[in-house]
Amino acid sequence: MRPVTERDIRASFINCSKGETKRLNLPKDFTDSPWEDLDFLGWRDPGAPERAYLVAERDGGLVGIALRVTSSASRGFTSRSMCSLCLTTHTSGGVALMTARRTGEAGRQGNSVGQYLCTDLACSLYVRGKKEAPGDGVIDESLTPAEKAARTQANLSTFLDKVAG
Repeated sequence: MRPVTERDIRASFINCSKGETKRLNLPKDFTDSPWEDLDFLGWRDPGAPERAYLVAERDGGLVGIALRVTSSASRGFTSRSMCSLCLTTHTSGGVALMTARRTGEAGRQGNSVGQYLCTDLACSLYVRGKKEAPGDGVIDESLTPAEKAARTQANLSTFLDKVAG
């Protein structure tokens, strides 16, 4: 992912109002993010842990979505769970159900799309071996980190299509 500015991030959101994007809390250290290792910038709102955000490059621009972490999922699972983007397995709270309000009329009617995601939204770092999931979060695969990253990007694209669709 290329480095982005605060203005870029705030202008990218497709499923929330301009007022909501002005009020959202950016990660304090986002300018120091390891951009070359990121497929998307994802973070939990430090002031409201039930909120999360994801910004990805798509079709030459940025697409951002606001997410809600379901209250039951924020307590975490007691057994292993798998992220639907990067396929990293986590134990006890490392994966949460996050929902995104759909865009357009569907979103105005209250429709949303959910995915089980890494609670820290560090999928890009997990697939590249830059961060390890607590416990044994690695599935024995023959894919290279680049192939895992491509799979994560494809899964993310499918999720963004569902939000925008």
